[in-house]
Amino acid sequence: MHRGDISDTGGNEMKKLYEKNEQAFAIVWIVVYCVLQSLANPLNEKIGVEYSASAIFCILQTIILFTFIRKNNLQKRYGLCKSPVPVRRFLYYVPLFILATGNLWNGIAVNYSLAGTVCSIACMLCVGFLEEVIFRGFLFVSIAKDNAKSAIIISSVTFGIGHLINLFNGSGMDLVNNLCQICFAIAVGFLLVTIFYRGGSLLPCIIVHSAINTLSIFSNGAGITVEKHIIYVLVLIFITVAYNLVLTKTLPKIICRDY
Repeated sequence: MHRGDISDTGGNEMKKLYEKNEQAFAIVWIVVYCVLQSLANPLNEKIGVEYSASAIFCILQTIILFTFIRKNNLQKRYGLCKSPVPVRRFLYYVPLFILATGNLWNGIAVNYSLAGTVCSIACMLCVGFLEEVIFRGFLFVSIAKDNAKSAIIISSVTFGIGHLINLFNGSGMDLVNNLCQICFAIAVGFLLVTIFYRGGSLLPCIIVHSAINTLSIFSNGAGITVEKHIIYVLVLIFITVAYNLVLTKTLPKIICRDY
């Protein structure tokens, strides 16, 4: 069997699963993503370059998913298109810029080697795409066909709780930081799914998610106590919830969807 035949076979199997059960397709991708992220951490240590294996796994997954979506003309369905809603209705996304820069509020630091920094940036950019397409795209859309409210709750909470894996995958994150991360992720999940559901485009979600992740690489943890970290997270959650409430009240209830 030629290399092209193997690639076509894998693509056909993905399409068969997708056409048979879109929700199962979403769950499979969530599991694959989480497993590969967990396997990457010990591999990073063996290679000796921070985020090296993580970057490779994320880049490959990004290429596969983007190719699948484009090949099957699913860009509009999963929001890889411009929103028909004017940006002024989103307050020009100013609150998203504030959220994206939150990791730099305590200053900037170089936390990794040059190679590690390059790998971590590549990884975080891809993570923004992957998590938005998987959770706000595949999972949300597959459930929203039957119940949009349930889809909003499930996709947001699942996205947040999914960060619990950072306690067990060798990332070194402690319980308090992980709980803060989960709470913030759930709040952001509700905000981003609102932007996608009401605006029809996942692009702002991908951009801000990638920015939050990427800028976290350069965050300065010096002098940050547990109390300060909790306050910092609460401020970010407040901005997130407030912006979400404004959008919920001012944006159209639903635009023309492809599902």
